[in-house]
Amino acid sequence: MKFRNATTLALVSAAVMMSSCGGKKQMQTPAANFETTTVSTKTITIDNKYSATIRGCQDVDVYPQVGGTLQKLCVTEGQKVTKGQTLFIIDQVPYQAALNTAEASLKAAKASQSTAQLNYNSKKTLFDQHVVSDFDVQTAQNTLLSANAQVAQAEAQVVNARNNLSYTVVKSPSNGVVGTLPYRQGALVSAAMQQPLTTVSDNSKMYVYFSINESALLSMARQHNGDIDAAIAALPQVKLQLVDKSVYDLTGTVESVSGVVDRSTGTVQLRAVFDNPKKLLHSGSTGVVLMPQKYEDVICIPASAAVQSQTKYIAYTVDKDNIAHSRVIEVSTQHTGDEYIVLDGLKKGEVIVASGAAMIKNGQNIKPNK
Repeated sequence: MKFRNATTLALVSAAVMMSSCGGKKQMQTPAANFETTTVSTKTITIDNKYSATIRGCQDVDVYPQVGGTLQKLCVTEGQKVTKGQTLFIIDQVPYQAALNTAEASLKAAKASQSTAQLNYNSKKTLFDQHVVSDFDVQTAQNTLLSANAQVAQAEAQVVNARNNLSYTVVKSPSNGVVGTLPYRQGALVSAAMQQPLTTVSDNSKMYVYFSINESALLSMARQHNGDIDAAIAALPQVKLQLVDKSVYDLTGTVESVSGVVDRSTGTVQLRAVFDNPKKLLHSGSTGVVLMPQKYEDVICIPASAAVQSQTKYIAYTVDKDNIAHSRVIEVSTQHTGDEYIVLDGLKKGEVIVASGAAMIKNGQNIKPNK
């Protein structure tokens, strides 16, 4: 009986000692190291991004003004052309024949006019000699007037036929670059066709169109006493990110804003102009307009200091005992990718975990590693 009691006592003592040792070991577990930083304010510039479409400053669709067979293509796709340069030639034979017919009709009309004029002059002389009646004179005069009208009509037909003949030579409406050529030699074209012969794009300067929401436009206007033109003039130079994510080497100027709000999107369209000396920008392509915006005296924290939880962002403040406390913060939708602008939830001078916030639990003891 005594042996059993002694054994039990020894086991209990051992258990107590092991428990005590384990407890001391748990209490001695060192706090994890985390980098911390003191919240401060600064001025930061962020590029607001807007999807954009690129157009030549003058994109002109070239349609034929007369119908016929396409006899000759005088340019190639992508070729630089000048205003008035010949692009296409349409079959001229029927239009040349029409011009010849109109000119012949004009000559006949002029001959009839000359005869009518002689007849009228003769009747008028005879009337003065009391040989013919006033009726004969009036009849001769009406014949002359009719002949004059026929000449005028024939002249108009000549002008129309000459114009139609000139329209068979399709010329460039402006300086620029030739677009695609969907029609080839021998194709039948007409003025009623749906697709143009080509598009000539003046790409010495490029227009870049992008949209901002109506509230942003109103905010800009209020900063300049409601003057939209003054607000546009005060906008900074913008950059253009191309489809390969590279940034175009020249900046652009925002020069106009549309006067109509798109009802479906609640946005207004702005137009920026970019010089295009190397012809790197092409009409019809897309990109992203980068418009810098300066934020002065704002709280900025590293992106690694905030954890997104559904629609909220959480940061961890550190108290004097090095205990981390979760804090719900509000951040701006505009950010650099490396930093967030904090609109609410943090104050200047507070200490927060600067890195590894996703690995911290509320109330955790940490070791600051500044």
